[in-house]
Amino acid sequence: MQKPFYSIIIPTYNRKIFLKKAVASVLAQSLEDFELIIIDDGSTDSTRSFIDSLSDPRLKYIRQEHQGVSAARNNAIKASRGCFIAFLDSDDWFKPQKLKITHQYILKHPDYRIFHTEEIWYRNGILLAQKAIHRKPDGYVFEQSLKLCCISISAAAVKKELFDAIGLFDETMPACEDYDFWLRATARYPVKLIPEALTLKKGGHLDQLSKRYPCMDKFRIYAIKKILDSAALAPEQRKAAVRELARKCLIYIKGAEKRYKHKEIEYYKDIISTYNTQEEYD
Repeated sequence: MQKPFYSIIIPTYNRKIFLKKAVASVLAQSLEDFELIIIDDGSTDSTRSFIDSLSDPRLKYIRQEHQGVSAARNNAIKASRGCFIAFLDSDDWFKPQKLKITHQYILKHPDYRIFHTEEIWYRNGILLAQKAIHRKPDGYVFEQSLKLCCISISAAAVKKELFDAIGLFDETMPACEDYDFWLRATARYPVKLIPEALTLKKGGHLDQLSKRYPCMDKFRIYAIKKILDSAALAPEQRKAAVRELARKCLIYIKGAEKRYKHKEIEYYKDIISTYNTQEEYD
């Protein structure tokens, strides 16, 4: 059987209300050379009955016990057959030309392994204006990736072999697993920006991880520590990572001081001291 060019991966958990639009946007793509993998992370709603109502041969449904979004994406990647992996969160959707235009850029830039597009954001049905800090990067973007998650997972297409080189998503992280993944990816590979808004994102609903974990910097600190400890960074990348680690720790410390979390304050102060000391001796 011939491999599809794309494997589109949609992880979902009790999101049938959003999933219909996401799936429809994939099945309506103008480029049809893809498989669509819906990885159900143990939903208890009527997600399965919705999937059973679809008859498209390109669709593959995988159900797992509830393990989190990283495990869901990882299991789908392992089951995928495509040359490129394109991700789509179940509350986002693609424009009809998303795969075709991305395919054109992939053919024009065969040395790149990571592509991403501009995107349009909605919150509670209202179009959001994006700030300058959210401008999508192009090229070697490790330093931008340290500051914030500057590549949207739903806007990205990644050559499958990249996962063999840098690993899969970190299943120990309850949030910011995409931040961790992009640090590892951009430390080694450049990114090609497709300057068209081809992904649409919906925010503001109650089950988003940002609402469940309001202080995301603790997970980003963990990710920076992890890549520093891996010895995978070039000297200038390491310096940038240590600076950003200290900045994020100081932000977290200010919040902990307001809550009188003395053990956390000492813990994050020790992190700053440890990595600054290592930097002095390297």
